[in-house]
Amino acid sequence: MRTPLLLCLLSSLASAAPYPEKTPDTPGNKLLDRYFSEQAREIAANGGISHMQSSEEWKTKAPEYRRQLLDMLGLDPLPEKTPLQAVMTGEVKGDGFVVEKLHFQSMPGLYVTANLYLPDKVEKPLPAILYVCGHAKMVKDGASLGNKAGYEHHGTWFARHGYVCLIIDTVQLGEIPGEHHGTYSKGRFWWWSRGYTPAGLEAWSCIRALDYLETRREVDKERFGVTGRSGGGAYSWWITALDERIKASAPTAGVTDMQNQVIDGCVEGHCDCMFFQNTQRWDFERMVALAAPRPLLIVNTDKDSIFPIDGVFRIYQNVRRLYTLLGAEGNIGLQVAEGPHKDLQPLNMGAFHWFERFLKQADPMQVIDEGAKKSLEPAALRVFNELPKDERNTKIDESFVPLAGTPSPVTNEADWKKQSNEWMKELGAKVFNGWPKEIASVNPQKENSAENDGIRMTAYDFESQSPYRLRLHIVHRDGLRPQDLELVTLNVLDEQGWDDFCATYHSRFGKLIEVFPGAPRDDAAFEQEKKMFTNFKWGMAYVCPRGVGPTAWTGSPKAQTQRLRRFYLLGQTLDGMRVWDVRRTLQSIRAIPGFGETPLWIQAHRDMAVDSLYASLFEDNIKRLDLHDMPSTHNGSVAGDSKNTGPALLNVLKYLDIPQAAAMAATRGRVVIYSGRKDAWDYPATLTKNLGKEKQFEIREPVKEQKTK
Repeated sequence: MRTPLLLCLLSSLASAAPYPEKTPDTPGNKLLDRYFSEQAREIAANGGISHMQSSEEWKTKAPEYRRQLLDMLGLDPLPEKTPLQAVMTGEVKGDGFVVEKLHFQSMPGLYVTANLYLPDKVEKPLPAILYVCGHAKMVKDGASLGNKAGYEHHGTWFARHGYVCLIIDTVQLGEIPGEHHGTYSKGRFWWWSRGYTPAGLEAWSCIRALDYLETRREVDKERFGVTGRSGGGAYSWWITALDERIKASAPTAGVTDMQNQVIDGCVEGHCDCMFFQNTQRWDFERMVALAAPRPLLIVNTDKDSIFPIDGVFRIYQNVRRLYTLLGAEGNIGLQVAEGPHKDLQPLNMGAFHWFERFLKQADPMQVIDEGAKKSLEPAALRVFNELPKDERNTKIDESFVPLAGTPSPVTNEADWKKQSNEWMKELGAKVFNGWPKEIASVNPQKENSAENDGIRMTAYDFESQSPYRLRLHIVHRDGLRPQDLELVTLNVLDEQGWDDFCATYHSRFGKLIEVFPGAPRDDAAFEQEKKMFTNFKWGMAYVCPRGVGPTAWTGSPKAQTQRLRRFYLLGQTLDGMRVWDVRRTLQSIRAIPGFGETPLWIQAHRDMAVDSLYASLFEDNIKRLDLHDMPSTHNGSVAGDSKNTGPALLNVLKYLDIPQAAAMAATRGRVVIYSGRKDAWDYPATLTKNLGKEKQFEIREPVKEQKTK
């Protein structure tokens, strides 16, 4: 019995799960929603094209915008254009057209499977359409036919009407299935640290597809067009924006604005192939505008739940204004059809009409006499009978964007200063560019103070970033003034650390600690802290960055994933903004009267140790870092498990990894890492030794493994 053919379009996903997912209406959730709204509106105001006042301004800025987009897609510098190694594996004849089954390699081992549709007779070079596919899962007898088989009717129409049409598979749903859902459902948040997005991979496939079309004698290289729907609509945008060989474009249902994606929650309906790494904090209209002044038709339905028409229309209005500035208003159009997120004939007819006008210079009043009709057996369009053994498609996420690599530790101060300055520049511009640009002075407000059993706790509130006001607790022996303290250690708490803090102090200082009644009580821990305060003039400070403790948000694992993806769309990551919170905490401690010159240490565990490490690079006069259970790499593809994978920081692995950050910190103050893997920290150990600062870097056994005397 034959396995039935399965066709599953993204529209079925949209109809099965409304966006966004409903989450509890808690204070932490409300605070986060407010944050996302403020950030999305800030990007809408500053990251679009509404500020453009003249055609000259756009012409000056467009080349840099295009370079930025290449960078955000992981394509700057562009990969080498290696030989395509194109191979035709078969041919299918239709009514008035022929289909060549072929594959080429966009880079060695990265296969693109495709179908090339040609008229029966080609007497002169013809305009060529690159058709990029949406999320159609086409499987028969356990083998993928590629999503190209779900869109064969488009290729048929173009070939029957005097075009060459190349339909290419995507990586995820091609004949050699790769992955588009890394952060959507697979937990591969290290993609962000690598600077990888499958959007860049698909953009590169499109660039190489145009390279292939240029080799065909049947093709007029001066008349390239591109179209596709849903995911294919998005890839149509990438290639149109990046490659001016595209002379006319009709992306269908592939874009909407930041308000729809972040505030309205449409991001929850999209996999990772739909988004670039938004390092520059763009609204999507800026990417759309890179089509100007070439002919552009924006195509959408009026009831599309994942590309809502209101956001699409806002983009159209703003980009149309730019076309008007460029004297090309006649080159932009909007085609809206009634219906949901589906491959509908009215949408297709609009795109067909557009290409007839702008690639053939046909009379705009002509009538298209037929729509796109399915006529081929999908299984006949399969390119491979046996998949190639040298394919890289299934693991291309691990290599597509090159890593920075580990440099040899320098041996002198001059070279180290040059290296560390370069890293700091990239951290500021490419990793933490989502931080606030205007840094307001901190003004910590003393909320309350209490004494219990000879120990004093004081609570201060400060604004890290609107709307987040965080609470800082400072604890020391009663009777000591801030200026009497010999040091203050800032403890940066994750959820486990927050629980331990509450168990230690809540029963005695409950009015200063925002927890629910009935929190666990750890008297032994308090007695240990009391002993320390009795014997030493030390202060301990505690803070929870956003999303931890008092500001924690709640919801399902899926809801948490989609929140992390919202940060990403805003050109941030959650941990990148927690690094900011640590910085603001350090600034707040220094702003409290009496603490301006007190020696300041930082102690943190797990991912917060990594966040604290990076924060220390941007703040002066941190005497010591005590970092426990800290991951040694951001690269999840080599770490092996989530415990060993550091938090996601945008693009960081394009420049450095955690050991290099530790080396920078160790040349500014003392760094103590509690780790059972000394070999993971060879770089900072060697670097500090080379510079005569070996006493500033130390590896100790994890505290839980130390033997008590």
